[in-house]
Amino acid sequence: MTRRTRIRYLVALSRRFRVTVGLALGFFGLMPLVFTALYRGPHGARIRYGEALHHVYFLMFGQPSLPYVANPLLEALNFAIPPLGVAVIVDGVVRFAYLFFAKHHKDKEWFEVISESMSGHVIVCGAGRVGYRVAQQLLELKREVVVIEKREECHFVSVLRDADVAVMIDDVKNPMTLTRANVARASAIVCATDDDLANLNAALDARRVNATIRVVMRLFDDDLGARVREAFHCEVLSSSALAAPALALSALDPRIVHSFHVAGELMVVSRFVARAGLAGLAVADVSERFSALVLSRTHAGSTMLHPGGRDVIEAGDALTLQATYADYQKLREATGEREPPRSPEA
Repeated sequence: MTRRTRIRYLVALSRRFRVTVGLALGFFGLMPLVFTALYRGPHGARIRYGEALHHVYFLMFGQPSLPYVANPLLEALNFAIPPLGVAVIVDGVVRFAYLFFAKHHKDKEWFEVISESMSGHVIVCGAGRVGYRVAQQLLELKREVVVIEKREECHFVSVLRDADVAVMIDDVKNPMTLTRANVARASAIVCATDDDLANLNAALDARRVNATIRVVMRLFDDDLGARVREAFHCEVLSSSALAAPALALSALDPRIVHSFHVAGELMVVSRFVARAGLAGLAVADVSERFSALVLSRTHAGSTMLHPGGRDVIEAGDALTLQATYADYQKLREATGEREPPRSPEA
C-alpha cells in the first residue's frame, strides 16, 4: 500500500470509526478532568491530570490506581467506566488498530473500508484469466482497481494481492458485495466471470445503485449479448467472438499479429520486414498507395512509434502496419510476399 493510499485509508477508517474516536477523545479528555476537580486524597491532597488519566486508563480494565474516597459521583464513575470503556471504546479502538495495521486481505470489513477510500475506481468481477488481465491492464493505465472473486483458491487471487490490489472473496450475485466495493462511486464495472447469469446480475445491481456507471460484460451467448447491449446500453463482449478473427487469420497467415472488426470491415495488424516494394518509399507513400497505417518502424535497433510521413523506409526496417484485410493482401502482393510462409520463423 502506497503512502498516499495509506493516508486515504486512514481517513476512510477514521470516518467509519468517528463515533468511537469521538468517545475515546471525550473519555480520556473529560474523565480525568472530573477526577482532577473532585478527587481528594486521604489527607485532602489533590491529584494532577496525569495521575487522573492513569487512573481512568487502568480503571477500564478493573484496576483502579487511586485509593478509595467517599465521593458518590466518583464512585459512580468507578463502577461505570469499566463496562463503558470495554464495550464502547476498547472494542472500537482494537478494531480500528486491527484494520489499519493488519490489512487483512480476507476480511470483508477491510475490503469495504479500502473501497470507501476510492472514487472513480473500476470494479472487476472475476479473477480468472480474463479478469486478471483486465485488472493488470488497468493497473498499467494507473487506475485503481478492486476485484471480486468467488473462489479463494483461484491462482490469480494471490498474484493480485501481491500487487496491492484489494481482492474480496464473495459472490457477485449478492448485492451487498457490490456495496462493499463502493459501486456508488465507481466509474466502471467489468463483469468477467465465466457465468453469464452472474455477470448479468452484477451489471443490473451496479446500474441500480449507480445509474451512470459504465458497464462492460463478458457473455458467452452472442444472441443474449446482442439483446443485453441494446436493452441496457452497455458494452457486451464475447471472448469467442473476439478471438475468432485472430485465430482464423493466424491459421491463414502467421505474419498477422492482431485482427479486429471496425464498422463491419476486418482490420489486421502485421509485421513487415522492408524488402522490394517498400524500401525507398516514404511512410506517407505507404499510407497513400496502400491505405495502410504505419504504427511503428524499427531501424538500426531503435523503434519509433508513429514515424513521420517523410521518413524514408530502408531495406531491412521492421514495420508494423495496420490496414483492412483486402488492402493488406494488395500490399503483400506489391512486395512479392502474397503467399505466407509455412511458419512465423520463416
